[in-house]
Amino acid sequence: MAATATPVVFVHGMFLHAASWASWVELFRTTGYDPMNPGWPGEPSTVAEARQEPDRVAGIGIDDIVTHYAQIIGTLGRRPVVIGHSTGALVAQRLLDQGLAAAAVALQPPPIKGVANLAPSSIPVGWPLLRNPANRWRALSLTARQFRYSHGNALTAIESDQLYRQWAIPSPGRPVFELVSANLSRRSPATIDAANPGRGPLLMIAGGKDHSAHRAVVKATVKRYSAAPAVTDYQEFLDRGHSMPIDSGWREIADATLVWVRQHLR
Repeated sequence: MAATATPVVFVHGMFLHAASWASWVELFRTTGYDPMNPGWPGEPSTVAEARQEPDRVAGIGIDDIVTHYAQIIGTLGRRPVVIGHSTGALVAQRLLDQGLAAAAVALQPPPIKGVANLAPSSIPVGWPLLRNPANRWRALSLTARQFRYSHGNALTAIESDQLYRQWAIPSPGRPVFELVSANLSRRSPATIDAANPGRGPLLMIAGGKDHSAHRAVVKATVKRYSAAPAVTDYQEFLDRGHSMPIDSGWREIADATLVWVRQHLR
């Protein structure tokens, strides 16, 4: 890899291991970028270890995750493109807002502070995690059935279950509570300066069948960014659910992302 290759940092979302980005990392490497997919703070290096040691991530919040990736970026020597999925997409936006990323792609992000999440489809995703307040400080896991609803609803049951077995890991419960209470908190970690004139380009991507990050909520976030003169683009894939980066159709999304990155880093 040439010393001048643009770094790309991938940030996964809740309940997926960092290794789930492997296909994206290989694609970006073969097209001339310098990609990396570090896990969240405390996350073991393999899916098996993450399942065996869930308490290693218990209590970790969104600010902890942002700080972790900011420290990694600080070692790169130049600002990367940051590509995040789900909660990782919020982290990508935070890093872009802080001037640490040259550009960012937010796949199926949760709403930032100031955007209401009124999508009924998200209630069955969050309620099993939120109904016990003690879950805020625990590491939580999804069942295969819960994963099917939150991530794999646009897939066959066979593919959803296969992805669950391959990539699903426990995640800290704290980010779920932080996201739900974002509009009630004065210092929410979901706060973004949507009018920031100095940030780099941002691409927001939604799935038309997404239960976890409803396309209407993603569009509302894009609208909030319209106060900024910086580039904010939106793409929607009507037949896709929340498994967008990892399912059998990942290449369509990755190719669209790659085209956009090339256009905005010229």
